Amino acid sequence: MSLIQFIKSKVFVKQLLIAFGVLFALVFVMAMWLNLSTNHNQKIEVPNLEKMSLEKVAQVLDELDLNWEVIDSASYNADYPDKSVIEQSPEAGDFVKENRKIYLTLNPSGYKDVEIPDFYGKTKRQATSQLTAIGFRISAQEIYVNDIAKDVVRGLIYNGKELKTGDKVPQDSELILKLGDGNGGDQQIDNSEQENIDTSEQEQIE
Repeated sequence: MSLIQFIKSKVFVKQLLIAFGVLFALVFVMAMWLNLSTNHNQKIEVPNLEKMSLEKVAQVLDELDLNWEVIDSASYNADYPDKSVIEQSPEAGDFVKENRKIYLTLNPSGYKDVEIPDFYGKTKRQATSQLTAIGFRISAQEIYVNDIAKDVVRGLIYNGKELKTGDKVPQDSELILKLGDGNGGDQQIDNSEQENIDTSEQEQIE
């Protein structure tokens, strides 16, 4: 049988169809395998981990075949439980592949300690501005002591304890100002205190 006759024969056509069928089946199986191996559970929605403890985070993410890692601690936020999740990346609602790592930022267990700056002899306005700028709160309650300079800071009180420059107390603490009452009579004001008073008075005029 010649080659041309063989090509025209039913046997050749049958074998050709079988070969195409096998090839198609192989391509289909390969495509399915690639899909399963590279995109298996690709679209996993990232849950909202806000305010969760690490124990709860581990439980939730393990069930979704997702990993996690703590990358940082944020500034303390009293609205969140201590050591709970305050930020996450990717964000809740994003879609990721399985085994994707979710990066977490935790709320510290409390406010960090902040050093008390030099406050003695400053005006009430100057001290209030300086102390609030570094995260303290100033109490509406004020203590006045006999002093020639009115509204000049002569002390700071925290939890009933008098503070000194360099002491450290938690940020967001409420401090009470101890101020001069201006009735000190013969007491003297040093040059630096007088400059603070003059500066404050000039700012008020402006």
